[in-house]
Amino acid sequence: MNVAEWILVAILSITLFIFLVVGIVLMLKLLEVSDEVKRVVIKGQYIADSANDVVTNVKGMTSIGGTVEMLVDKYINPKIKDKIKESEAKENKK
Repeated sequence: MNVAEWILVAILSITLFIFLVVGIVLMLKLLEVSDEVKRVVIKGQYIADSANDVVTNVKGMTSIGGTVEMLVDKYINPKIKDKIKESEAKENKK
């Protein structure tokens, strides 16, 4: 082999070695970044779920349906239950 061929082989070998080392380092860094992205996505999903719960609570408290439901549960249902108990008591006496 000529000296020129040896020089070309050496240059190509060094270039391949550098390419492989850089490729391995980049692959490791990408794995670290993907783990961090996974953690961020999980936290983002938790925040989104919490936000949905807050929206549901606020919606229930501010909408007409939520207000009516609260009033029915708090005031009307106990009165109806009392009347049902009274009527059952009257029927049991008979």
